[in-house]
Amino acid sequence: MKSRIDFSIIPNDNQRMDWLNYHHLFYFWMVAREGSITAACNRLFLSPPTVSAQIRELEDALGEKLFTRSGRGLVLTEAGRVAYRYADEIFSLGREFVDVIKGRPGGTSIQVSIGINDVLPKPIVYRLIEPVFRLAGPVRVECIQGTPAQLLPPLAVHELDLVLSDAPVSPEIRVRAYSHLLGESSITLFAAPRLARRLRKGFPKSLNGAPALLSAPGSALRIAMERWFEAVRVRPRIVAHFEDIALLSVCGRHGHGFFAGYSVIEDEIVRDYRVEAIGTIQKYQGQFYAISVERQLKHPAVVAITEAARARLFA
Repeated sequence: MKSRIDFSIIPNDNQRMDWLNYHHLFYFWMVAREGSITAACNRLFLSPPTVSAQIRELEDALGEKLFTRSGRGLVLTEAGRVAYRYADEIFSLGREFVDVIKGRPGGTSIQVSIGINDVLPKPIVYRLIEPVFRLAGPVRVECIQGTPAQLLPPLAVHELDLVLSDAPVSPEIRVRAYSHLLGESSITLFAAPRLARRLRKGFPKSLNGAPALLSAPGSALRIAMERWFEAVRVRPRIVAHFEDIALLSVCGRHGHGFFAGYSVIEDEIVRDYRVEAIGTIQKYQGQFYAISVERQLKHPAVVAITEAARARLFA
């Protein structure tokens, strides 16, 4: 570089603030994005000792380790993940600023990171997040799939803005978060046409001994089904259980057993998997939650999701 400019947050006369060197932050961001110091140096045209020294200075300024070693590689610490997310937004905003100044299409985008419980059916997930794409101005949506145990810790440190789930926060997961009920849906049983026609006669007693495809043990849908089986005193023959709801539905389409789905997307299930409805369970309903670290939701994308779900999807 021909010159070295120290871009810093400068304190005013009345308030002392910690200084942040944006060169250091940029080098950290490049290493985190590229996955290694060597890869980042190839992009920056700098030597590894130079970049390593800059990152150490940033860590000293923040008082936190940002990377930890894992074998020969580097892994972000919890503080590093927070720093990376902020750095990504800072440099993204910087690119937009340059675009606006130079007259290129730009403007600040609405960014939202959404964690999705991997047992949620994808048609429901799409209906939940679809209102975000209709917000005024550009948006950037990041969707991360996982279990609640995997998603809630990143939510707690603001790596995620929201987690969508079929259950409220479990007390076993020690994360302070709020569960906002979006709505409820009854449960419909489906099967391939020939099996569905047979099971509709004498439903629900017809399910005794019938082949069943169930969602994973412990999932909200599985728990609801098991309670209902007990309530109506039927004992189907469990053929298989799945963590992947889409795979479960494909097996159902090919006649390997009946399966449960949420009535709110009944038309899509019938159309997409070419199955028929057997009957509907009203007593045991599925619930859907938006989980956040805020009691009062403020993020415009999160507000759009919750309002649309309550007003339209689950109305």
